[in-house]
Amino acid sequence: MPRAGRTTGVRPLSRKEARLYRPATRLVKPLRLPLLRFPMATRAEILVLGLTAGVIGSLVGGLMLGIGLGLVVNNVHAGWVLVLPAAPIGGGIGYLLARRLARQLEE
Repeated sequence: MPRAGRTTGVRPLSRKEARLYRPATRLVKPLRLPLLRFPMATRAEILVLGLTAGVIGSLVGGLMLGIGLGLVVNNVHAGWVLVLPAAPIGGGIGYLLARRLARQLEE
């Protein structure tokens, strides 16, 4: 346990030691990025894409899930045909909307 008034053994670095730990900033070359081939989507376009994909995907997937589970509960096992692909189809709608946005940006 250190006594009052004593240091804990950590001393400041000398100039020579500090030079060894200094990063070699002159050796680092600046990063040059190639020009973008396609324009970037704006914040508004991304926001509209997310909201549209979320709303339409959840409506379609939820409708398929609701109807399919209603059929399964009433002992019509063909309802599983609607229940099982409900989530992938809802997500696929978002994927198709994103591809449409990308195609619009290319033009």
